[in-house]
Parts: sequence; C-alpha cells; structure tokens
Amino acid sequence: MNELFEMGKRILQEQPFSIFLGAELTVFEKGKSEITLVVREEFKQQHGFVHGGVISYLADNCLTYAEGSVLGDAVTSEYKINYVRPAIGERLIARATVLSSGKRQAVCDCRVVAIGEKGETLVAIAQGTISKVDQ
Repeated sequence: MNELFEMGKRILQEQPFSIFLGAELTVFEKGKSEITLVVREEFKQQHGFVHGGVISYLADNCLTYAEGSVLGDAVTSEYKINYVRPAIGERLIARATVLSSGKRQAVCDCRVVAIGEKGETLVAIAQGTISKVDQ
C-alpha cells in the first residue's frame, strides 16, 4: 500500500464516529477516495432503509478525503446531498472525486451506492466545497 493510503487509514482511525460506524477506507489516491460501510440494523429507519444521516456521513467524509488527497488537511465548508433511491442492501460505498481544486479549496462530488442482491444501486449524489485547514 502506498504512503497516502496508509496516512488516510490512520486518519480514519482517529475519528471516533467513523470507528463507531465501522467505516473502512478502501481507496485513497490523488483526486479520489472511497469509503465503505457494512449496513447494520441500527442504521435503518422505520421503513427498513438506511437512515439518511448515515448516508450523509459517508458522502461528507468521502468528499473531504478526496480533497485531502490534493490539498492536505481539510474540512467541509458546505455540501448538498440528493437522495435518489432508498438505501437497501448489505453494504454502502461512497466514491468521491475532485472536480476542481485551487490553493485553498476544492469542489468535489460523491456517489453513494448500496450493494445488495441486485448489485449496485445509486442511492445518493452529493457535491461539496472542501477547504484546506491552516495549521
């Protein structure tokens, strides 16, 4: 594994909420990231779909990872999410890419899919502005 990916995994392990959910960084390379999550019963709402808050977490974190791959330490300035289908399945995968990057911020997009009996189903689309953290 490369140095960037190892650093990304270490950072994820420093996020208590990510650990609590069981998130796993599966891709982290320049300009893109992927985070997966095994669906648990506790993640579902009253209709049996994965709660929007869980999906939103995945999109937000994955957007920030994508930007972090090009600008370093980053936080979300804003993001928008569209839920397009109910999230039903055994696993969720968020995949984000950098659309445009400057010196201090980047605009990224993310697709969240559910993996189930019928394969991949797109469940949400997000776009965000991610800002570099000054240290």
